[in-house]
Amino acid sequence: MRTIEWRDGTVVTIDQMRLPHETVFLEMRDVAQVAEAIKTMKIRGAPLLGVAAAFALALVAYNSKAESKRKLIDELEKAAEILKETRPTAVNLLWAIDRILNGARDFSGNAEDSGAFVVEEAQKIADEDVTANRLMGKHGAELLHDGDVVLTHCNAGALATVDYGTALGVIRAAWEQGKKIKVIATETRPKLQGARLTVYELKRDGIPVTLITDNMVGYVMYKRLVSNVIVGADRIVRDAVINKIGTYTIAVLAKKHNIPFYVAAPKSTFDLVHSSTDVTIEERRPEEVTHAGSQRIAPEGVNVLNPAFDVTPLKYVTAIICEDYVLRKEDFASSKLVYK
Repeated sequence: MRTIEWRDGTVVTIDQMRLPHETVFLEMRDVAQVAEAIKTMKIRGAPLLGVAAAFALALVAYNSKAESKRKLIDELEKAAEILKETRPTAVNLLWAIDRILNGARDFSGNAEDSGAFVVEEAQKIADEDVTANRLMGKHGAELLHDGDVVLTHCNAGALATVDYGTALGVIRAAWEQGKKIKVIATETRPKLQGARLTVYELKRDGIPVTLITDNMVGYVMYKRLVSNVIVGADRIVRDAVINKIGTYTIAVLAKKHNIPFYVAAPKSTFDLVHSSTDVTIEERRPEEVTHAGSQRIAPEGVNVLNPAFDVTPLKYVTAIICEDYVLRKEDFASSKLVYK
């Protein structure tokens, strides 16, 4: 099934903090519940955040008693501000909110018809995500060969999207084509999305995977155990890729060892009116670093730096895989790298 679904006024999604030990579904009926699930990373992954935000606005529209379109727009705008405060770095969330709001404002109809439009548009965003991931997989699979060992970081799979995945979608597509590939997955400290989620997905699909700690990346590259790197992205700006903390380190090591470094992300992740200095990097709670689960592992009172994302300059990126094409280095400065 899809990671997230709209079911007649209820948004149903997998609680990703309970995986891999339990498969628990959240049933959310208002924007506050969706916002809380996003803040606590029960919902995570850039494309999925966009769809979750769209469905949250659909809940507002579905439950609205507004007698005028202006009143409905006011309700949607207030909900949008709540959602925008949840995660500041991933642009898909902002993109989906703006698409819904702008579409509702431009829609010529009464409050009831405008509300129905919002629900339909949110579902369309979800469906488009699945299509985009499948297309990305098809384009990206051409870059992988029989016998390749692909290193991936964090989780850019079906759980980070509506279905299929971005980076893992490329791996899945190559596997479905019969290419005998293997995967090395980093644990991805401090929330362990690689160990908990990426390994879970790959094992479920029967794709061979080896788990490593984040600080083993240099070792496996030095030993020539890696053929390619494929990661997702939370935002692609004019000069860089913003992705899970640790991505920049992997990109530098890949360049040092002449290993192709690929980024798979839908065009809704492109934010080409901004550069890396414009992006707010989310800082998360110190407890994510000082604790393993509920167990404290660091001394009381220690200072903690816990950015959720880092910045990888485009000079380290071999190619960007999106739903329409594969962008090589020579394309990065051209007009092709524009979200339309």
